[in-house]
Amino acid sequence: MTDKIDIPIITIDGPSGAGKGAITHLVASKLGWHILDSGALYRILGVVSEASGIDLDELNHSEVLRNKVTQLARDLVVQFKFNPETEEIEPFIEGKSLSKQIRTDHAGQSASKVAVISSARDALLECQKDFAKMPGLVADGRDMGTIVFTHAPVKIFLTASAECRAERRYKQLINKGVGANMRALLKSIQDRDERDQNRSVAPLVPAVDSLVVDSSLLTINEVFTQVIDYATKKKPDWFA
Repeated sequence: MTDKIDIPIITIDGPSGAGKGAITHLVASKLGWHILDSGALYRILGVVSEASGIDLDELNHSEVLRNKVTQLARDLVVQFKFNPETEEIEPFIEGKSLSKQIRTDHAGQSASKVAVISSARDALLECQKDFAKMPGLVADGRDMGTIVFTHAPVKIFLTASAECRAERRYKQLINKGVGANMRALLKSIQDRDERDQNRSVAPLVPAVDSLVVDSSLLTINEVFTQVIDYATKKKPDWFA
Protein backbone atom coordinates (compact mmCIF):
# COMPACT_ATOMS: atom_id res chain seq x y z
CA MET A 1 0.00 0.00 0.00
CA THR A 2 1.28 3.48 -0.89
CA ASP A 3 2.16 5.66 2.09
CA LYS A 4 -0.07 8.74 2.20
CA ILE A 5 2.99 11.00 2.28
CA ASP A 6 4.15 9.57 -1.07
CA ILE A 7 0.93 10.41 -2.88
CA PRO A 8 1.38 13.41 -5.26
CA ILE A 9 -0.63 16.39 -4.02
CA ILE A 10 -1.18 19.94 -5.31
CA THR A 11 -2.98 22.32 -2.96
CA ILE A 12 -4.88 25.35 -4.27
CA ASP A 13 -5.99 27.70 -1.49
CA GLY A 14 -7.54 31.14 -1.53
CA PRO A 15 -10.70 33.16 -0.90
CA SER A 16 -14.10 32.51 -2.44
CA GLY A 17 -14.40 33.68 -6.05
CA ALA A 18 -10.69 33.63 -6.84
CA GLY A 19 -11.17 30.86 -9.42
CA LYS A 20 -9.90 27.89 -7.39
CA GLY A 21 -12.58 25.48 -8.62
CA ALA A 22 -11.92 26.09 -12.30
CA ILE A 23 -8.15 25.81 -11.91
CA THR A 24 -8.45 22.71 -9.74
CA HIS A 25 -10.52 20.99 -12.42
CA LEU A 26 -8.14 21.98 -15.23
CA VAL A 27 -5.07 20.78 -13.34
CA ALA A 28 -6.73 17.53 -12.23
CA SER A 29 -7.93 16.87 -15.79
CA LYS A 30 -4.46 17.40 -17.22
CA LEU A 31 -2.89 15.03 -14.70
CA GLY A 32 -5.75 12.54 -14.38
CA TRP A 33 -5.86 13.02 -10.62
CA HIS A 34 -8.60 13.03 -7.98
CA ILE A 35 -10.26 16.23 -6.75
CA LEU A 36 -11.12 17.47 -3.28
CA ASP A 37 -13.37 20.52 -2.99
CA SER A 38 -12.89 21.08 0.75
CA GLY A 39 -14.98 24.24 0.69
CA ALA A 40 -17.92 22.13 -0.41
CA LEU A 41 -17.52 20.01 2.73
CA TYR A 42 -17.96 23.06 4.94
CA ARG A 43 -20.87 24.29 2.82
CA ILE A 44 -22.47 20.86 3.10
CA LEU A 45 -21.94 20.86 6.85
CA GLY A 46 -23.56 24.30 7.08
CA VAL A 47 -26.54 23.24 4.95
CA VAL A 48 -26.99 19.95 6.82
CA SER A 49 -26.70 21.74 10.17
CA GLU A 50 -29.42 24.24 9.29
CA ALA A 51 -31.59 21.45 7.90
CA SER A 52 -31.24 19.80 11.32
CA GLY A 53 -32.66 22.91 12.97
CA ILE A 54 -29.38 24.39 14.23
CA ASP A 55 -29.25 28.20 14.40
CA LEU A 56 -25.72 28.93 13.19
CA ASP A 57 -25.86 32.47 14.55
CA GLU A 58 -26.03 30.99 18.07
CA LEU A 59 -22.93 28.79 17.76
CA ASN A 60 -20.72 31.19 19.70
CA HIS A 61 -23.13 31.08 22.63
CA SER A 62 -23.96 27.36 22.79
CA GLU A 63 -21.60 24.44 23.33
CA VAL A 64 -24.54 22.08 22.80
CA LEU A 65 -25.08 23.42 19.28
CA ARG A 66 -21.35 23.26 18.51
CA ASN A 67 -21.31 19.63 19.62
CA LYS A 68 -24.28 18.85 17.36
CA VAL A 69 -22.49 20.38 14.36
CA THR A 70 -19.37 18.37 15.21
CA GLN A 71 -21.34 15.11 15.28
CA LEU A 72 -22.84 15.92 11.89
CA ALA A 73 -19.31 16.50 10.59
CA ARG A 74 -18.21 13.08 11.86
CA ASP A 75 -21.13 11.42 10.10
CA LEU A 76 -20.60 13.03 6.68
CA VAL A 77 -19.86 10.69 3.77
CA VAL A 78 -19.30 12.71 0.59
CA GLN A 79 -18.29 11.85 -2.98
CA PHE A 80 -17.23 14.30 -5.69
CA LYS A 81 -18.07 13.80 -9.36
CA PHE A 82 -17.46 16.05 -12.37
CA ASN A 83 -20.61 16.98 -14.26
CA PRO A 84 -19.68 17.64 -17.93
CA GLU A 85 -23.00 19.39 -18.58
CA THR A 86 -22.51 22.07 -15.91
CA GLU A 87 -18.70 21.79 -15.94
CA GLU A 88 -18.78 21.78 -12.14
CA ILE A 89 -17.58 19.44 -9.44
CA GLU A 90 -20.71 18.14 -7.72
CA PRO A 91 -20.83 16.72 -4.18
CA PHE A 92 -23.06 13.73 -3.47
CA ILE A 93 -24.44 12.32 -0.22
CA GLU A 94 -26.16 8.93 -0.45
CA GLY A 95 -26.36 9.33 -4.22
CA LYS A 96 -28.04 12.75 -4.07
CA SER A 97 -26.35 15.83 -5.50
CA LEU A 98 -26.20 18.81 -3.17
CA SER A 99 -24.71 21.12 -5.78
CA LYS A 100 -27.68 23.50 -5.99
CA GLN A 101 -28.11 23.74 -2.22
CA ILE A 102 -24.47 24.63 -1.54
CA ARG A 103 -23.81 26.97 -4.49
CA THR A 104 -25.51 29.94 -2.87
CA ASP A 105 -24.09 32.92 -1.02
CA HIS A 106 -26.09 31.90 2.04
CA ALA A 107 -24.40 28.49 2.01
CA GLY A 108 -21.05 30.23 1.79
CA GLN A 109 -21.85 32.29 4.85
CA SER A 110 -23.00 29.15 6.67
CA ALA A 111 -19.75 27.40 5.77
CA SER A 112 -17.76 30.25 7.26
CA LYS A 113 -19.78 30.03 10.49
CA VAL A 114 -19.32 26.29 11.07
CA ALA A 115 -15.66 26.51 10.05
CA VAL A 116 -14.77 28.31 13.29
CA ILE A 117 -15.72 25.24 15.37
CA SER A 118 -12.39 23.54 16.02
CA SER A 119 -13.91 20.13 16.85
CA ALA A 120 -15.91 20.17 13.58
CA ARG A 121 -12.76 21.10 11.66
CA ASP A 122 -10.95 18.17 13.31
CA ALA A 123 -13.73 15.82 12.20
CA LEU A 124 -13.59 17.07 8.62
CA LEU A 125 -9.78 17.00 8.65
CA GLU A 126 -9.68 13.21 8.66
CA CYS A 127 -12.37 13.13 5.98
CA GLN A 128 -10.26 15.41 3.77
CA LYS A 129 -7.06 13.42 4.26
CA ASP A 130 -8.85 10.30 3.04
CA PHE A 131 -9.22 11.90 -0.40
CA ALA A 132 -5.46 11.54 -0.97
CA LYS A 133 -5.25 8.52 -3.29
CA MET A 134 -3.11 7.46 -6.21
CA PRO A 135 -2.39 8.61 -8.85
CA GLY A 136 -2.63 12.00 -7.08
CA LEU A 137 -4.87 14.71 -5.66
CA VAL A 138 -5.61 18.36 -6.41
CA ALA A 139 -7.05 19.86 -3.22
CA ASP A 140 -9.07 23.07 -3.39
CA GLY A 141 -9.73 25.02 -0.19
CA ARG A 142 -8.59 27.58 2.33
CA ASP A 143 -6.18 25.60 4.50
CA MET A 144 -5.10 22.73 2.28
CA GLY A 145 -1.46 23.80 2.26
CA THR A 146 -1.30 25.20 5.80
CA ILE A 147 -3.21 22.53 7.77
CA VAL A 148 -4.45 19.51 5.84
CA PHE A 149 -1.62 18.66 3.43
CA THR A 150 1.38 20.51 4.85
CA HIS A 151 3.71 18.00 3.16
CA ALA A 152 2.37 18.78 -0.34
CA PRO A 153 5.34 19.67 -2.58
CA VAL A 154 3.30 22.07 -4.74
CA LYS A 155 1.17 24.73 -3.06
CA ILE A 156 -0.74 27.53 -4.77
CA PHE A 157 -2.51 30.48 -3.14
CA LEU A 158 -4.96 31.96 -5.65
CA THR A 159 -6.41 35.34 -4.82
CA ALA A 160 -8.16 38.34 -6.41
CA SER A 161 -9.55 41.66 -5.23
CA ALA A 162 -12.91 41.61 -3.44
CA GLU A 163 -14.37 43.84 -6.17
CA CYS A 164 -13.23 41.46 -8.90
CA ARG A 165 -14.62 38.42 -7.08
CA ALA A 166 -17.96 40.16 -6.51
CA GLU A 167 -18.19 41.03 -10.20
CA ARG A 168 -17.46 37.42 -11.20
CA ARG A 169 -20.11 36.12 -8.82
CA TYR A 170 -22.60 38.70 -10.11
CA LYS A 171 -22.05 37.57 -13.71
CA GLN A 172 -22.39 33.90 -12.71
CA LEU A 173 -25.72 34.51 -11.05
CA ILE A 174 -27.08 36.68 -13.87
CA ASN A 175 -26.05 34.06 -16.46
CA LYS A 176 -27.98 31.46 -14.46
CA GLY A 177 -31.04 33.69 -14.42
CA VAL A 178 -30.69 34.46 -10.72
CA GLY A 179 -31.23 38.01 -9.50
CA ALA A 180 -28.24 39.61 -7.78
CA ASN A 181 -27.18 42.87 -6.17
CA MET A 182 -23.56 43.88 -6.70
CA ARG A 183 -23.33 45.93 -3.52
CA ALA A 184 -24.75 43.10 -1.41
CA LEU A 185 -22.40 40.56 -3.01
CA LEU A 186 -19.39 42.76 -2.33
CA LYS A 187 -20.43 43.24 1.29
CA SER A 188 -20.94 39.48 1.70
CA ILE A 189 -17.49 38.74 0.28
CA GLN A 190 -15.80 41.39 2.43
CA ASP A 191 -17.55 40.08 5.56
CA ARG A 192 -16.49 36.54 4.80
CA ASP A 193 -12.90 37.60 4.10
CA GLU A 194 -12.80 39.38 7.45
CA ARG A 195 -14.13 36.31 9.25
CA ASP A 196 -11.88 33.84 7.43
CA GLN A 197 -8.69 35.88 7.76
CA ASN A 198 -9.11 36.67 11.44
CA ARG A 199 -10.52 33.44 12.87
CA SER A 200 -8.38 31.82 15.57
CA VAL A 201 -8.62 28.36 13.97
CA ALA A 202 -6.86 27.89 10.59
CA PRO A 203 -7.09 31.48 9.34
CA LEU A 204 -7.03 32.10 5.58
CA VAL A 205 -3.35 32.82 4.85
CA PRO A 206 -0.90 31.61 2.20
CA ALA A 207 1.44 28.78 3.20
CA VAL A 208 4.97 30.12 3.53
CA ASP A 209 6.12 27.83 0.70
CA SER A 210 3.24 28.58 -1.68
CA LEU A 211 3.15 30.41 -5.00
CA VAL A 212 0.78 33.38 -4.68
CA VAL A 213 -1.15 34.14 -7.88
CA ASP A 214 -3.41 37.20 -8.16
CA SER A 215 -6.04 36.36 -10.77
CA SER A 216 -7.71 39.80 -10.79
CA LEU A 217 -6.35 40.72 -14.24
CA LEU A 218 -5.66 37.22 -15.57
CA THR A 219 -7.71 34.81 -17.67
CA ILE A 220 -8.30 31.25 -16.49
CA ASN A 221 -5.83 29.98 -19.09
CA GLU A 222 -3.16 32.43 -17.91
CA VAL A 223 -3.60 31.27 -14.31
CA PHE A 224 -3.57 27.63 -15.42
CA THR A 225 -0.31 28.18 -17.31
CA GLN A 226 1.35 29.78 -14.27
CA VAL A 227 0.26 26.90 -12.03
CA ILE A 228 1.39 24.16 -14.44
CA ASP A 229 4.73 25.89 -15.12
CA TYR A 230 5.37 26.18 -11.40
CA ALA A 231 4.36 22.57 -10.70
CA THR A 232 6.52 21.32 -13.57
CA LYS A 233 9.58 23.08 -12.16
CA LYS A 234 8.91 21.78 -8.65
CA LYS A 235 8.07 18.18 -9.62
CA PRO A 236 9.11 17.47 -13.24
CA ASP A 237 8.65 13.71 -12.73
CA TRP A 238 4.86 14.27 -12.41
CA PHE A 239 4.79 15.46 -16.01
CA ALA A 240 7.21 12.96 -17.53
